[in-house]
Amino acid sequence: MNIFQTYQKIIKDLVLDINKNGKIEIPENLDSIGVDIPPNQFKSHISTNVAMILSKINKTNPMDLAKKIETELAKVDQSIEKIDIVKPGFINITFKNIFWNQFIQEVINEKYEYGSSSSNNKKSYFLEFVSANPTGPLHVGHCRGAVSGDVLANILKFNKHKVHKEYYVNDYGNQIINFTKSVYLRIKEQIDNKPYPKDQEDLYPGEYIIQIAKNIINDNKDLNFDSFDEISEKLTILSVNESIKIIKSNLENIGIVHDKFQSEREIVNNNEVQKTIDKLIKNKFVYNGKIKAPEGEDKDKWVEREQLLFRSTDFGDDKDRALQKSDNSWTYFAGDVAYHENKLNRNYDTYINILGADHAGYIKRITASVEALSGEKNKLICKVSQLVKLIKDGKPFKMSKRKGDYITVEDLISEVGKDATRFIMLNRSSDAEIDFDFDKVKEKSKDNPLYYVQYCYARICSVFRHINKDINEDIKIEKYNFNFSSEDISIYKKISEWPKCIEISSKKLEPHRVPTYLYELSSLFHSYWNMGKEDKTKRFISEDKKISHEKLVLLKSVSNTIKTGMNLVGVSTPDKM
Repeated sequence: MNIFQTYQKIIKDLVLDINKNGKIEIPENLDSIGVDIPPNQFKSHISTNVAMILSKINKTNPMDLAKKIETELAKVDQSIEKIDIVKPGFINITFKNIFWNQFIQEVINEKYEYGSSSSNNKKSYFLEFVSANPTGPLHVGHCRGAVSGDVLANILKFNKHKVHKEYYVNDYGNQIINFTKSVYLRIKEQIDNKPYPKDQEDLYPGEYIIQIAKNIINDNKDLNFDSFDEISEKLTILSVNESIKIIKSNLENIGIVHDKFQSEREIVNNNEVQKTIDKLIKNKFVYNGKIKAPEGEDKDKWVEREQLLFRSTDFGDDKDRALQKSDNSWTYFAGDVAYHENKLNRNYDTYINILGADHAGYIKRITASVEALSGEKNKLICKVSQLVKLIKDGKPFKMSKRKGDYITVEDLISEVGKDATRFIMLNRSSDAEIDFDFDKVKEKSKDNPLYYVQYCYARICSVFRHINKDINEDIKIEKYNFNFSSEDISIYKKISEWPKCIEISSKKLEPHRVPTYLYELSSLFHSYWNMGKEDKTKRFISEDKKISHEKLVLLKSVSNTIKTGMNLVGVSTPDKM
C-alpha cells in the first residue's frame, strides 16, 4: 500500500468532483498535485500542495482555496482525524487509528512485496556497469560503481521492471597489447628464466600477471611461446579470459553477477564499427574536418589534419569528436559508439551507464551518439560514481599493493567483509565523494550504519526467540483494532514512506536512498526499544513472558521492511549479533 499514491488519487478525484460542481477551475493536467511527507516540525502524517497548484488558475489565495478543499475532503474520507492548513497553503492531514490498523494489516499481508510498485507502467532497462579494463583485478575505484549498479538493478527488478546487467569488456586496443606483452614476458620468465623488465612503463607490474602466466602455461602444454608475433592473437584471448576469471571472482565475492560480458573485440571483428559509422554518415552526423588542439595541449605543436568527425556539437557537446586516428584505425570513441548501437539493437526502453569519476567528461559525447543513432532524447542515462577515500586511524589508508599499483576489491573484502563493502559504498549519493572509514565500519555503534541496521533486525529476532516464534513465518491475527501509541504511529509513519523511497530510488536512479531509509527506520526502532528501560509498558515482552498482538504487529512490520531493504542492498540480516 502506497499511501502517497492512494491519497494523490483521492485528492485528484475530489478536485475533479468540485470542478464538476462549478466551484473551482482546474488545469488540463493534474500531475503537479503531490502528496508528500510534511517537515518534522509538523505532527501530521501526510501533506498536499493541491491548493497552491490550483491557486493560479483560480486567481485565489492558496490559503482560502485550501479551506474550501479541506471542507470537501473531510466529507469524503472518514479515516481523517484532523486537517491543518499551513502557510503558504499546504494541507496537512492526520489520520485516525482506524487508518493505521488498516494500513499495517495490508503491509504485513504483503510481506516482502510491500513497497513494490503496483503500476502497470513496466519498462525494460539495459544497465551497463563496472566495465573495467580486463587487465587485472578490480580495484576500490571500481567497487562503488559495481555496488551502485547492482543495487539499482535490484530496485528496478523489485518494481517488476525487466533488467539486463552487462559488463563491456574493452579487449581491443593498445592497453590489451601491453597487457598481452606483460603476460608473454612473464611466461618467458617462467619457462626460459628471462628476467622481467620491471622498469618498462607500458608493462603491468602486478603479481597477478605471474599467476595468469602460470595458468596459461599449465592449460596449454602444446602452445609454442618462442615468438610473440606468432602467438599474440591466441595469447591475447587466453590472457583476457584469465583476467575475466579474476574479475568475475572479485564481483561474485561482493555478490554481483552480470547477465553478459560483451567483448569489444567481437564487435570490431563483426565489422560493427564500420556499419555504425556508415549509419551516422547516411544520416549526415559524420563529416571530414579538422579539430583544434584540446585544452592543455601545446597549440604550437598541435597539427590540424583532416579526419572523420562526429557532429557531437549538434547535441550540445562543446566540440565534434574524432572517429579515426591518423593511421585510420578507429578511436576508442568510435568503438564505444558501435557498442551502443549494438545495445540499441536489443530494443530496451532505457539504457543506463554507471561510470567512474574519470569518465565524467565522456558523458556528453556518448549520450550525443546514442541520440543520433536512436533519434530519441534521454535514451541513455549516465550516472557517475565519485571517488572512494579509504581512512584508517583518521588518516588516508594505503593497503598492500602486491596486485599492482592500486588497492584491490579483494583486499577490501578481506579487511571488512562483503556486507560492509556493499552497505558503506551506498552511504552517500554516488555523485559525492565517500569516506570509507575502516575503524567506524568495525564499530558496534550508531556511527556504523550497517551494524545499526543489522542490530535492529537482530533485536527483533531475539524477541521472537523468547516467545518461541519463527520470525520468517506469517503472523495470524483475526482482528486489527489496536489503539496505537504516538510512538507506534511514528514508526508506522516511517514504514509508510518505504514505497515512496523505492519509487524515488527507481525514478531518480539513486540506490543510496535505500540504506539511508533503513538507517532512519532502525534509529526510530532503537529509540522505541530503549524506552522500555525506563517504562515497562514500552517493553515488547511482559514479565510473564508474553507479547501483545499490538507489539507483535509492530515487530513484524519493522522486521519485514528491514529484511526487504537489506535484500535489495544485498547484505545479510543476522538473527544474532
